[in-house]
Amino acid sequence: MALIQVELSKIIIDEKRQDQIIVLKEKGGDRQFPIVIGFLEASSIKMKLSGIESPRPMTHDLLVSTIEELEATMSRLVIDKLVHNTFHAKLELKLKDAKKKMVDARPSDGIALAVRTEAPIYVEEEVLQKAAVFKTNT
Repeated sequence: MALIQVELSKIIIDEKRQDQIIVLKEKGGDRQFPIVIGFLEASSIKMKLSGIESPRPMTHDLLVSTIEELEATMSRLVIDKLVHNTFHAKLELKLKDAKKKMVDARPSDGIALAVRTEAPIYVEEEVLQKAAVFKTNT
């Protein structure tokens, strides 16, 4: 399994629509692809990137706190499948005994956690080949 590191390139939020779009770009490369996500997940990602703190923990903040309280860390997010136009991902958690656990996740939730933990995001090469819809000139 060849993994390619990607980074969050854009968040496109349209408050009139239920579905939002995030764009992931190949780090050091020119391939990128969109993922359609829900409004709440897009807002959660945008809030964190904008430095906006909620007075009480939001769902993604709660999960990060839970992982930390269990003395684990999020090593990375891996987007590993594209099935019927739906992306699948796994959170790789490193436990305090150095063991690793993979946890099934929606990519949108995984990205919201990755921006909070500064964990890298990877995509399986085969998924990137299927999903890349355009190239950048950068």
